[in-house]
Amino acid sequence: MRRWLLRFSLLALLAAAFPLQAATFRGVVSRVTDGDTLWVRPGGHGEAVEIRLVDVDAPETCQAFGPQATRALTARVLHQTVVVRTRGVDEYQRTLAQVRHRGYDLNAWLVREGHAWSSTFHGRRGPYAKLEDEARQAHLGLWASSSAVEPRQFRRSHGRCL
Repeated sequence: MRRWLLRFSLLALLAAAFPLQAATFRGVVSRVTDGDTLWVRPGGHGEAVEIRLVDVDAPETCQAFGPQATRALTARVLHQTVVVRTRGVDEYQRTLAQVRHRGYDLNAWLVREGHAWSSTFHGRRGPYAKLEDEARQAHLGLWASSSAVEPRQFRRSHGRCL
């Protein structure tokens, strides 16, 4: 009986999570928290959803180049219509998503312009690694400094910004 209940619970959890992972919606950006987090009002109305851009990691707001990354994202999308394709929820209950603005992958744009790193997964380079390499070679954005510190390392040393 216990095994059956565990399997049923797992299936129910997976069924509930599947629609969230497959959801795509259009909305208006109402706020930008930092270089990889924004708030989108689905349909331009109602309560905004906190979106964490997936596969990228921008500098923390209290970290070198963090304010510039936030300003760049704000200038690009604040009060603009975007298309959000959700991919799950993170430990802070933010919706993980890939966002398109005017038909272009916003996550890729952040990396290509030197505003964020392409995330790595268990030592594997992320989907935007080639764009990161190009931004590094061109010394764009945060790559203008030779002392850029990955946000993950920054958080380990200094904690999250308050």
